Amino acid sequence: MNKTTRMDHQQVLRVKLEVLRREHRDLDEAIHALQEARHPDQLRLRRLKKQKLALKDQIVLIEDELTPDIIA
Repeated sequence: MNKTTRMDHQQVLRVKLEVLRREHRDLDEAIHALQEARHPDQLRLRRLKKQKLALKDQIVLIEDELTPDIIA
């Protein structure tokens, strides 16, 4: 297999992290827009916030995996 086309585990995690961050920002914008509506759908708003929190949890897990442990 050609080494230049193969991504290592950390590269894959970085790409996934960027995708998750983009989705998180998109959800944040959607939540903000829904909150600004005259009569926001509270159920939809709660679901979007829950989904945003789940994305944040995934982001934190990947960031922890990419950050080397430093023993003081």
